[in-house]
Amino acid sequence: MKILHISDTHGFHDDFPEATWKDIDVVVHSGDCSNYADVGRNIHEVHKFLNWYEMVPVKHKIFVAGNHDTSIERNKWAPSEFTDRGITYLQNSEVVIEDLKFYGSPVTPTFGDWAFMKPRDKTHEVWAKIPDDTDILIIHGPPKGIRDLSFDRKGNLEMCGDLALYKRCQALKSKLKLVCFGHIHDMDGVDNQGISRYAKTETAFSNAACVRDGRFDLGLTSYGNKFKI
Repeated sequence: MKILHISDTHGFHDDFPEATWKDIDVVVHSGDCSNYADVGRNIHEVHKFLNWYEMVPVKHKIFVAGNHDTSIERNKWAPSEFTDRGITYLQNSEVVIEDLKFYGSPVTPTFGDWAFMKPRDKTHEVWAKIPDDTDILIIHGPPKGIRDLSFDRKGNLEMCGDLALYKRCQALKSKLKLVCFGHIHDMDGVDNQGISRYAKTETAFSNAACVRDGRFDLGLTSYGNKFKI
């Protein structure tokens, strides 16, 4: 199975060249298809994204929402809006494709006033529900310490990922093949987009944020990460 992971397209989905989809069996989008927090504007953005995603020439298309996808959190989209377009939407739920279990959750630790957020001392309750036999985990934000560097308000670099999520990934590592996320973009002086692997585990960790923080004027700066499983 050939998987393409993309994330954080923020309305720039039309920038993907047609060659992106060649020989891909499953596309995984791990959130932030939209940008504006205002629900009215967000509905318009998500509508354009869904119409585009429907036409992507790949058999299996999975979507997990992100913190910018406010209209999805507010239940402005019925499940049929996804399924009728041939899109599998995962929200703390799973799907099995060719004997591989994909599990997706949009939850990220609270930061500002956005969508699908929980306090850091509560996120472990969400991750505890990830099935032990998950092969591909799709979340919007990273585990702590894995492609999660950002600048705090004082200009200091910090690891923004979720420690509870990291611990859950460690507990699942004997089965877990791929962890897909975005949320923390590349930015001046920091490159987060890409793939990490660690000793004593077969798990690949993929940050596929496709736009650069503070430089949306550049459009897509990445076309995602590819895997063969």
